[in-house]
Amino acid sequence: MRQRFGIGYDSHRFAEGRPLILGGVTIEHPRGLAGHSDADAVAHAVIDALLGAAAMGDIGHLFPDTDDKWEDADSIKLLQEVRRRVTAASYTIVNVDVTVVTEEPKLAPYIQAMRENVARAVALPVGAVSIKAKTNEGLGAVGKGEGVQVFAVASLGGA
Repeated sequence: MRQRFGIGYDSHRFAEGRPLILGGVTIEHPRGLAGHSDADAVAHAVIDALLGAAAMGDIGHLFPDTDDKWEDADSIKLLQEVRRRVTAASYTIVNVDVTVVTEEPKLAPYIQAMRENVARAVALPVGAVSIKAKTNEGLGAVGKGEGVQVFAVASLGGA
């Protein structure tokens, strides 16, 4: 089996009047993330990691923010669609590793539910999905509490 790897990245600023959704989990916080869809930066980074590993473009190509069809879209459903496309191209998703960088809120109470949601969306056992939370130690815009950055790596087998 041939192995392929992809890297995904996403970032969003915090915004008033929106829920904070990461990994399909609504997180208790006074601000959500600005974005055309639900702004789930975890799902978006995983989408780009999977698409990158399969050499199938990126999230903006498949789900452009210029298309009203994707406004307020559930990003976990977008991730499920990407899984469908990747597996239809004869790839097997092997694992996903995610790092969320934010000063606030503390994500530890939500990590397991996020792992379960992402695992379900990409049809993997929870043990094949890692999600970690880090701070930026006060450095840069994320360190000043202005938003969230997410990095993801996905591995595929086959094709």
